[in-house]
Amino acid sequence: MARPAETAVMDVDAPSAAIRTRYEDDLHSWAREQVALLRARRFDEIDVERVAEELEDVSRREFSKLYSCLRVLLMHMLKWDQQPEHRTPSWIYSIREQRRRLDRLLTESPSLKARLEEAVTQAYPDARDWAADETHLMPDEFPSACPYSWDEIRARPFDLDSAKK
Repeated sequence: MARPAETAVMDVDAPSAAIRTRYEDDLHSWAREQVALLRARRFDEIDVERVAEELEDVSRREFSKLYSCLRVLLMHMLKWDQQPEHRTPSWIYSIREQRRRLDRLLTESPSLKARLEEAVTQAYPDARDWAADETHLMPDEFPSACPYSWDEIRARPFDLDSAKK
């Protein structure tokens, strides 16, 4: 059974914007009210600038998810290649999980595929630094640019048998 707070929606028949929630006071309530106004096609009452800002934030968050998946994935690939004697199954599990997240994200937001090169370019230096920290190696012991093609990032096999037991 839904809780009352979850089912409550703005009364789109309310006469004025004076009773509406301010963005600054309660983002959740403000967003629900904006949705109700959109669905009621009361476009002249929508907080257009703030709605536009929130939609831009959604786009930035989706790119951030892409960057984050790639950063973790690339970090583990670098560690795998740089220190084969320290390989663990957990690195493989992390690679698999990040690939699953990447697949899901690109399925849900296919337009992000056009930004893959940008995301890899942004994520790689951070992945390199992180790999250096975790391996106790200097960053310059890793390639300065991402050494992996998109196909390798997405599908290069990692063998559990080669991981240290």
